[in-house]
Amino acid sequence: MAFKHLINYKKFLSLSAMLLLLGTNLVMAQAASSNSTATDTGNTSAQTAGMWTSVGYYTLLFVVICIAVAIIGKIFKVYDLTLQMQGKKGVNWNNVMATCFIIFLGAGLIGVYYSFSVQGSMIIGDAVSVHGKTLDSMFWTTFGITFVVFLITQILLFGFVFKYKGSDKRKAYYYPHNNTIEKIWTVAPAIVLTVLVVFGFLTWRKITNTVDAKGEPASLNIDVTGHQFAWELRYPGADGKLGKKNYKLVNGTNKLGVSYDDKNSFDDLQADTLVIPVNKSVRLNILAQDVIHSVYMPNFRVQINAVPGLPTYFKFTPTATTAEMRNKLDQPDFNYHLYCNKICGGSHYNMQKLVLVVTEAEYQQWLSQQKPYLTDQLKKELKLAENPLYKQTVLQTRLASIN
Repeated sequence: MAFKHLINYKKFLSLSAMLLLLGTNLVMAQAASSNSTATDTGNTSAQTAGMWTSVGYYTLLFVVICIAVAIIGKIFKVYDLTLQMQGKKGVNWNNVMATCFIIFLGAGLIGVYYSFSVQGSMIIGDAVSVHGKTLDSMFWTTFGITFVVFLITQILLFGFVFKYKGSDKRKAYYYPHNNTIEKIWTVAPAIVLTVLVVFGFLTWRKITNTVDAKGEPASLNIDVTGHQFAWELRYPGADGKLGKKNYKLVNGTNKLGVSYDDKNSFDDLQADTLVIPVNKSVRLNILAQDVIHSVYMPNFRVQINAVPGLPTYFKFTPTATTAEMRNKLDQPDFNYHLYCNKICGGSHYNMQKLVLVVTEAEYQQWLSQQKPYLTDQLKKELKLAENPLYKQTVLQTRLASIN
């Protein structure tokens, strides 16, 4: 009776698999139709639907594979029970499981090779910043160590299972503890991790050091403010200093809340493109006005959160101009970009800013063409014509230009 029940259960699983396969065929047809419609009409909602149907397809495919494995297992079980009913020796499950382990190891190693050869070719290029090269070295060092350890441990793990599988000819040896082995696999990783952490700490200090190193020119200060869904840029004027900001002053005209109680604010500039000089230290002063955003420039290995009410910053030195990278990569349309690396809302994908790395001469020429943040409309709103500090600053600027 139990054997008959097992056969019925097997038939039920087979029927479920057939239904799921039929469902996957329908999903594939729907996904193809959605993608075709999206391509022809440019409908982004259709593209999104196609993406999610493809996710559903792979989910159903995974379920079908699991059911297929379960069915195969039941078939083996039926075969084993049949042999036992005939008085024969049943299936040696130790051999079956050991063989499965070796097959799994081989499939895993093939997957590793595929990941390196296919996904590995998609990896982003070399860093084009001073600290980025150090980060890349740390990354590859860490990867090399962990990869070697991964290969050794996995081959030993599955190899030992196969070689020393259960057998009636031998008995397992109970080996509870070994102080030498414990010391080796505790001390060795501790030393490696300590070295990596120290190098990471020293690199992070350079990125977040508020004071420029002695003998080096001062970093170029640039304000980067994020809001849904754009980045706002503010550059220092002729005085080389950015004016203060106050969130209480933010309005339709003064969208960054620049305070004009600070004379350094009068000559600040606004820009649509993040232009930075090559081989010069740049400090990005980062703030968010609504939700958490994240300044992300992958080529420079720059990423740090923009948090409302909590100013952050990131210092880096670019080492290759945009023109140099276009020649190096043989891509005339190559550009650096500033992205938001937080899912900050429905139009998160719009938070992109073009980044140009240029020579010092090109940077100074570009800077001279930028518009002041202090527009005529803002001057009228703030009544700066009556502000003694503004009058004094304008007078000093005129005298300096005459001299």
